[in-house]
Amino acid sequence: MTNDRLYKPTMMFFRLCNSLATFQFIMNTLFHNQIASRELTVYMDDMAMHTSPKEGETHEEHLKRHQKIVNEVLTILEQNSLYLNINKCEFEQPHIDFLGVCIENNQMKMEDAKIEKVRDWTPPRNLKEVR
Repeated sequence: MTNDRLYKPTMMFFRLCNSLATFQFIMNTLFHNQIASRELTVYMDDMAMHTSPKEGETHEEHLKRHQKIVNEVLTILEQNSLYLNINKCEFEQPHIDFLGVCIENNQMKMEDAKIEKVRDWTPPRNLKEVR
């Protein structure tokens, strides 16, 4: 703090330990309600907002509810001077790749690129190859 203004840091303080855990704690605290209602998943600086249509809800009503959640998240980010890289953002996607998992139609599966080596692995033919 100086006589003419308050300076706020834009990054972690030098020698601050556990900065990743601190950042994750901040994100969990800011988005507690959205995480608790299972509308948002946050892992470090990766965020996924996800909703499913409720019973009897039209596509337009579902989309409107999803957009409301997106708006809430963006407002919380703005209020806390946190920013998104717009080039890395995707909105209203029916399919997302998040932390090595493909999510689509209420189903989760591993990305094919992550499992292809295990899938194409030749089985051992003798005891020496097992070891």
